Amino acid sequence: MSRFDRRNRPPSWLVCLVIFLGVSAGRVSGAPNILVLFADDYCYEVLHAMGDPVVQTPNLDRLMARGTTFTHAYNMGSWSPAVCIASRTMLMTGRSLWDARRIYPRLESEREAGRLWPQILGAAGYRTFMSGKWHLPVDAARSFSDVAHIRPGMPKDVPQGYQRPVQGQPDPWDPADRGLGGYWEGGKHWSEVTADDVIDYLGLTRSDQRPFFVYCAFNAPHDPRQAPREYLEKYRVEQMTLPVNFLPNYPYAKVMEAGPDLRDERLAPHPRTEFAVRTHRREYYALISHLDAQIGRVLDALEASGRSADTWIFFTADHGLAVGQHGLMGKQNMHEHSLRVPFIVAGPGVAANRRIEARIHLQDVMPTTLELAGVSRPSQVHFRSVLPLMDEPRGGEQPDIYSAYRDSQRALIHGAFKLIVYPVGKVLRLYRLDKDPAETTDLARDAAHMPKIRELFARLLEQQRSLGDPLDLRNVFPELTREETN
Repeated sequence: MSRFDRRNRPPSWLVCLVIFLGVSAGRVSGAPNILVLFADDYCYEVLHAMGDPVVQTPNLDRLMARGTTFTHAYNMGSWSPAVCIASRTMLMTGRSLWDARRIYPRLESEREAGRLWPQILGAAGYRTFMSGKWHLPVDAARSFSDVAHIRPGMPKDVPQGYQRPVQGQPDPWDPADRGLGGYWEGGKHWSEVTADDVIDYLGLTRSDQRPFFVYCAFNAPHDPRQAPREYLEKYRVEQMTLPVNFLPNYPYAKVMEAGPDLRDERLAPHPRTEFAVRTHRREYYALISHLDAQIGRVLDALEASGRSADTWIFFTADHGLAVGQHGLMGKQNMHEHSLRVPFIVAGPGVAANRRIEARIHLQDVMPTTLELAGVSRPSQVHFRSVLPLMDEPRGGEQPDIYSAYRDSQRALIHGAFKLIVYPVGKVLRLYRLDKDPAETTDLARDAAHMPKIRELFARLLEQQRSLGDPLDLRNVFPELTREETN
């Protein structure tokens, strides 16, 4: 047990008191185990079972076949270029975007009050564990019962990984070169280490009657996109499909704060070339296939532990990624490839091989696990359990999906349409997602769509009001609010 850090384990008297008070009555003996597999920079569509003919994800495919997939899971946005910080703050606190931003500098006080996700489950009688990416300004070892290999936001990068490749010139970057550090720092790929930690922990739970909550937080497939040679050899540059929404440059990159100086956007040269995008996508797919293999090892270990039958499994990620779509490389944008993530649920009684199109937030996984644990949703938790949707797919979906990036981007999705707003430059973009899922045709310049723009803009203002968004768009677009107030 020396492998794991057991500091701040909830004292036994506290667990007993919680049970006695009825907060988690029957939970220790009857609650299901919970395994959350969490990825970083994972676009919703890069799964073979989701229709990608190139990527090889056999283990996530089998998880999809075993359970239910929410095909439209969204991140609410970010106040930081490191989108994962905002996403994970929302995940661990259950708070909405701007509420999470407000308490982010005081996350330690949230921990001291016992409000973090693992603490709530720990107080309900769960043994809690994490390995992998944390990236929050609070001690993970004091938030979980046990931890191992807590990682920073991203593996350390090197200059060779940027502004590449240039066709006809030697590529300074080799994803399989262990001498470049990154995921190879420490001698073993970080995805393998994280899987090892979880596998070891699952073995320990055989002799523990308490239910477990395991938060398995992989850094992959975040860049630097490094994978063993055997996974790179699964893909060839010329084999990679060029995205249908490929662009050499995004026309509004600067006004939306995703210009060539943004770290993510410096990974590939400007303007984007087909060769560069195919190369980056090859490395992205190789790292995803390697991640998939580690997830397969974890799933096999869960089966071998004898506790699979009473374990709920969730797979999701903190946000998506462009990797060449719309001329972008990063996730600091309002397009589907960057807002949406996979969201797979498997467990006792979960319908097999089912897909639900209802729109949800990825952070809904947090209150979903609380409901499974028999814990009432705390008042500060904005997100909602997806369990009712699994019974009635249209019974409680989000009517509006709101997302934001700093003060430079806003988006509102309602029905078939998405409105994107770039306040700097007063840019509006409108897409019909049911007919144009890749968002290749901007309808905003067609006067016939002005009523729809006004409708969505009014809904966006309402979401801003309800979520405490500090950006006032009314002064930026007075022509859209004039009719609203008349």
